[in-house]
Amino acid sequence: MKKYMMAGVAGILAGTLISTQFAGPLLAQEAEKTSNVYEQLDLFGDVFERIRAQYVEEVDSEDLIEAAIDGMLSSLDPHSSYLSPQDAADMRVQTSGSFGGLGIEVTQEEGFVKVVAPMDGTPADIAGIEAGDFITAVDGQSVLGMTLDETVEMMRGPVGSEIVITVVREGVDDPFDVSIIRDTIKLTAVRSRVEGNSIVLRVTTFNDQTYPNLESGLKEGVEELGGIDNVDGIIVDLRNNPGGLLDQAIKVSDAFLDEGEIVSTRGRSPEESTRVNATEGDLAQGKPIVVLINGGSASASEIVSGALQDHHRAVVVGTKSFGKGSVQTVMPLRSDGAMRLTTARYYTPSGRSIQALGISPDIIVEQPPRQPVAEEAEETPKFRSEADLRGALDNDSLTEDERAKIEEERAAAEEAAKLRDEDFQLAYAIDLLKGLSKIGD
Repeated sequence: MKKYMMAGVAGILAGTLISTQFAGPLLAQEAEKTSNVYEQLDLFGDVFERIRAQYVEEVDSEDLIEAAIDGMLSSLDPHSSYLSPQDAADMRVQTSGSFGGLGIEVTQEEGFVKVVAPMDGTPADIAGIEAGDFITAVDGQSVLGMTLDETVEMMRGPVGSEIVITVVREGVDDPFDVSIIRDTIKLTAVRSRVEGNSIVLRVTTFNDQTYPNLESGLKEGVEELGGIDNVDGIIVDLRNNPGGLLDQAIKVSDAFLDEGEIVSTRGRSPEESTRVNATEGDLAQGKPIVVLINGGSASASEIVSGALQDHHRAVVVGTKSFGKGSVQTVMPLRSDGAMRLTTARYYTPSGRSIQALGISPDIIVEQPPRQPVAEEAEETPKFRSEADLRGALDNDSLTEDERAKIEEERAAAEEAAKLRDEDFQLAYAIDLLKGLSKIGD
């Protein structure tokens, strides 16, 4: 007991000595830092006044201050920025599901604007903009050296007006121009459809409508197939989904999980860290799930795919995701403006940070480039079977109902095969679910 007491005392004494030795220098360092901050603020004030007094043209003081704030935030990382009152209002409208623009999610990389993903059915999508494209100029004006917000502002304009953006694309030798007509973007967060005996949930964004759309779309698909027993499985298509609201990503993940962690966030201090767990209830009722991702799947999409992958609740198929593993908090400021500040990193249930790494699929499936249709395509030769041979014996072991069932299954398989030419990754996912359902039977 005495040894423990001595060890404790020795520790206290050592701590006291260290405090005594370093308290003075630490206080001096803090005073010096504070002094440096005030000197820098004085420098900012000097520059601000010189610009107001001596710049070749008269400038607006508010614009200067906003530009300084934006520069300070954008110097931190590609996702922190200042939102003017108009930008803040636009963002609130966007997360509710309707806004004006081109329909692309962008980030900044190497001084240029990079397309994270075009949104389904929007002007940018229809014009052929692809995830990974670099926008180097807008209406002939180079965006090199501009902030992301400045470039986005250039791309805004009245609905119905034309914009020409210059695009650099991997695999294409020269930059090329794309003409787009601006429009009001009305997003349906989740589109559902039935393919064979699989339900496809195409999640285009994470806004206030996402979970309600997903829940109702899944219900409609189950009803269309005549009940959950007739469902092979669920495909959650997150390709080219640039993300959105964190709480919606959590709800979508929770929709297919009964228990366990969904996501954790870790901020600068331990108090700012959070951990979110799933609640009981699986909308898919245990049916197999395939999640489709690609290089345009970012942020909230990666939270969902990472959670379902780590819990072995879904097979993730496609190509590596974008790799945005940080959380932005929107903080209201004076005059109805706001700032978007990166406040935490998020981690998948296994403790993985996907920042700059992305989610790696369980099965890598590339989407082949679409080939031009030949004007005179040669007809695929038809191979003869036993039934084509003259005098072949009939199959007398099948009833008419059994024969009809086989023909129905064959027709369904041929229909599924046609999808491979349109969307190879989706067709692969459907085939995988069909195989998994057979094993389950």
